[in-house]
Amino acid sequence: MDAPRIERLPDDFTRVLCVVAHPDDMEYGASAAVRHWTRHGIEVAYLLLTSGEAGMQSPPEVVGPLRAREQADACAAVGVEQLTILDHPDGTLMPTLELRRDIARVIRQFKPDVVVTGSWDVEAPWGLNQADHRAAGLATLDACRDADNTWVFPELATDEGLPKWGPTWLLVTGPAQPTHGVEVDAEDVAASVASLSAHRAYLADLPDHPKPAEFIPEMLQGQGQALGVPHGVLFRAHRLR
Repeated sequence: MDAPRIERLPDDFTRVLCVVAHPDDMEYGASAAVRHWTRHGIEVAYLLLTSGEAGMQSPPEVVGPLRAREQADACAAVGVEQLTILDHPDGTLMPTLELRRDIARVIRQFKPDVVVTGSWDVEAPWGLNQADHRAAGLATLDACRDADNTWVFPELATDEGLPKWGPTWLLVTGPAQPTHGVEVDAEDVAASVASLSAHRAYLADLPDHPKPAEFIPEMLQGQGQALGVPHGVLFRAHRLR
């Protein structure tokens, strides 16, 4: 049986909001697509649901601010100027109504055409998916619909002056069955490597972690082959509107 055809993602959009659980979650290849977009005049914002304070061996009150600084450096490497980090608890994230409302609020504020998030599947291509990643993906899926519904979280409009807004696309990174892809070039690949390398203290806390330059280019080359190009980033795309 032939593999499903991977389509090129249309580029007729102006704003992208990336919603993930932790600092570094966007940096495992997806940041190459982000750099491609920002180089072509598309505004990209990051929304992190936690500061990743439980992700290192040092105390959370030290780790949270440290990882926020490293994420700011990672954003700079791919041309992202707007970074928002919420204070939901790292390691115990749940797809609650509060989390959905917080994401819907930012969707209404930023008005993205495209929302990017991670997979909410239990089993991912690289193994068992981490709990926070699953919660973030599922909450983001629901928040895309919440943001476009007048009668869900109506206080966002009545109390905060944020009328409904619906993104056109929801893109899921790291999918088992991708549907669309973005071609990226050597500059985008190098920026993706730099963005993950910016998490210096975090990577140093993981002694068995490979160096970004040792696997990011190869991974993007493999994704590009599925798209029929030298390098690419693959998504499972859901058209919401």
